[in-house]
Amino acid sequence: MAQRTKTASISRKTNETDIQIELALDQYAAQSINVDTGIGFLDHMYHALAKHSRWSLTIKCVGDLHIDDHHTAEDTAIALGQAFKTALGPPAGIKRFGYAYAPLDEALSRAVVDVSGRPYAVVDLGLKREKIGQLSCEMIPHVIESFATSAGLTVHVDVLRGNNDHHRAESAFKALAVALRDAISPSGSPTDVPSTKGTLTA
Repeated sequence: MAQRTKTASISRKTNETDIQIELALDQYAAQSINVDTGIGFLDHMYHALAKHSRWSLTIKCVGDLHIDDHHTAEDTAIALGQAFKTALGPPAGIKRFGYAYAPLDEALSRAVVDVSGRPYAVVDLGLKREKIGQLSCEMIPHVIESFATSAGLTVHVDVLRGNNDHHRAESAFKALAVALRDAISPSGSPTDVPSTKGTLTA
């Protein structure tokens, strides 16, 4: 049986944001990443997430940045979570659990992922600056939380050490990326659901 192509297209438009996302998982040969949210550091984090998750990803967002960064950051994370959940499909034939550590110079982050169908996120980045570029530091953990909730994932992300907030945030997204890649990697038969319940969708 041919393996299903793990792709998704999401269009999400509100009075605050207009978002288009194209996502393909498991891109090991011809990876393509193009992110434009209007917020440079947010683009940088999504690019790191896609690169190390081995996704091909396009995000285009026109948001109400004349107000602030909140709606753009939150809504793109929600839409990306929807795209991930759609692209993955019913969780079967995957490891389900994944974890990773990622360093960036003096910073070190740990991420643990469960493709559980039960949205929950615990994110402790310990950021001290008000902003990195034009992205509010309070929005950086919120992006991870919004993505996890929309994707139906249980996610724990902790920055274990680091002095530079750019490094702390980037290492967190890289750790999350590698943990996601680990969690959805093949395991068992393609129809095996990694749960004693027999389902991860109910």
